[in-house]
Amino acid sequence: MALDSKIPNGPIADKWTNYKDHINLVNPANKRNLDIIVVGTGLAGGSAAATLAELGYNVKAFCFQDSPRRAHSIAAQGGINAAKNYKGDGDSVYRLFYDTVKGGDYRAREANVYRLAEVSANIIDQCVAQGVPLAREYGGLLDNRSFGGTLVSRTFYAQGQTGQQLLLGAYSAMNRQIGRGKIKMYNRHEMLDIVIVDGKARGIIARDLITGKIERHSAHAVVVGSGGYGNVFFLSTNAMGSNATAAWKIHKKGAFFANPCYTQIHPTCIPVSGDHQSKLTLMSESLRNDGRIWVPKKLEDAQAIREGKKKAIDLSEDERDYFLERRYPAFGNLVPRDVASRAAKERCDAGFGVNKTGEAVYLDFAAAIERYGKEAAHVKGLNENDKALVTKLGTDIVKSKYGNLFQMYLKIVDEDPYVTPMMIYPAVHYTMGGTWVDYNLMTTIPGCFSIGESNFSDHGANRLGASALMQGLADGYFVLPYTIGDYLAPDIKMGPISTDLPEFVEAEKAVVDQINKFINNNGKHSVDYFHKKLGKIMWNKVGMARNAKGLTEAIEEIAALREEFYKDVKVPGSAYEFNQELEKATRVADFLELGELFAKDALHRNESCGGHFREEYQTEEGEALRDDENFAYVAAWEYKGKPSDAVLHKEPLNYENIKLVQRSYK
Repeated sequence: MALDSKIPNGPIADKWTNYKDHINLVNPANKRNLDIIVVGTGLAGGSAAATLAELGYNVKAFCFQDSPRRAHSIAAQGGINAAKNYKGDGDSVYRLFYDTVKGGDYRAREANVYRLAEVSANIIDQCVAQGVPLAREYGGLLDNRSFGGTLVSRTFYAQGQTGQQLLLGAYSAMNRQIGRGKIKMYNRHEMLDIVIVDGKARGIIARDLITGKIERHSAHAVVVGSGGYGNVFFLSTNAMGSNATAAWKIHKKGAFFANPCYTQIHPTCIPVSGDHQSKLTLMSESLRNDGRIWVPKKLEDAQAIREGKKKAIDLSEDERDYFLERRYPAFGNLVPRDVASRAAKERCDAGFGVNKTGEAVYLDFAAAIERYGKEAAHVKGLNENDKALVTKLGTDIVKSKYGNLFQMYLKIVDEDPYVTPMMIYPAVHYTMGGTWVDYNLMTTIPGCFSIGESNFSDHGANRLGASALMQGLADGYFVLPYTIGDYLAPDIKMGPISTDLPEFVEAEKAVVDQINKFINNNGKHSVDYFHKKLGKIMWNKVGMARNAKGLTEAIEEIAALREEFYKDVKVPGSAYEFNQELEKATRVADFLELGELFAKDALHRNESCGGHFREEYQTEEGEALRDDENFAYVAAWEYKGKPSDAVLHKEPLNYENIKLVQRSYK
């Protein structure tokens, strides 16, 4: 099957406008005759459900949480990008487009990225109209801050709660439509398969997680907005319930899976403290605006700190290595996430780590507190040399910017980051890979769309900070509502789709068979036993740095672990009750397949780019070494029964508007 990205012709700045001018439309009366299923109610799914219902479609929305408010989007902290140039520092649609493609190490689809940059400004207007309390300057204008990989301030934010506030905006828009009867909300329901009738997506099989009942739901189109697959590593910044099942089920029914090896390791997370942990906690990248990252210059000082004989505040400026500022002076602490993560790992691997495990670096706010404090003292006409006063004034300003993040760190680590530098270390965060979609956000299954983090389309090999929220809301509010109408226009006279069709019966039987297999399996190990094993294989051999030997071993080990899982997993309880072990079993079954494809994708890509770092392919300075001649393409995998048999399809990336160069942040 040849991939057709359906990118419109014409200049890149005109593609989206011209596309909208010439697509098929569905008039309001006919929209009332069309049903759409939306799986996932995070920023992408929630905004899509609200907008589609507002337009007049009949929407069925599904989430496995008890409420759409519980979607993992709520955990996003630092901000959302938009090219509004409020700071007057040279930002523009083209600059956001350029930064996104460059930040993704030239492995993103140009046309989609430009459209994303183009609609970004509309998102802010939409959210302000909804009442989202974005931060404002003294004069009342919306404020901006910087994020990694850019030289401008374009990130709108709500202290360290941006995801929460944006999700509440989408949730309120959903609630309005739920109240009108245009959205039928299915909380505590999980999609376990997609139903394809005559080659088109026409519904899903879902499980009521409270009663265990298996349900059939039909629609004229299915939209998957179920997030990413970071929990394939077991430990990640994702919520424990975040999973890849919806995306993986559509992959097994014909939706190609693209670039699974492009997974982001976030540099600013609370370090692992022991084997007891079930997830990792993110500290927003926005902290790198004011926090300086460092380790001791001397190995003996690092050793003393690890042994508790010294503290960070005991080291003078001359005894500290601000390694990002040293290695990347142009961007300093605001280099992209992949660059910052590898640099931190390199210092810790060299023995300069500062916590008991040796896997942590410092994020220090002392300089920012002093800088802000002196400025505030000057403005107030107070003594700038009064250290206690300056510290208090500076602390108050930092608290106003990042207070909830500092409070969260204090509760988890039991150290005051206003006094002692934070300790951070990279952790699995965002997945740039996902189901392949064309310009319309439709997968290779007609009528099945994929939006937000569940698709691959906008970030290439690495996502810029504050761009996840931007993509999710862009897809849901401003892109999908146009493109899905073009697809649905021929179906306006079709009428409701029966769930008694043989395809629904067959799909339901497959779901029930898998559930019964788990319930009746006489194993002796829990689901988490296998998930943790998978996570260790993934982190050790498919993690921040990879090589051919480790990837080959990982593929073999994951296949063997999957076989052991089906033989020896124990799922207590019954199928027809609230059974979280059963929920986890179906999800881990999918992770055990996805993990193998992930490693296979990483093994075939003989280059380093963004979040994919192969140790064999790096510059003398230890930076990612791309191979644009041989690997400037999207790797889209077709399911053929098991991951080892997956067939590779390539979508060439033809950069007409940005010259491919070796990425540099120096």
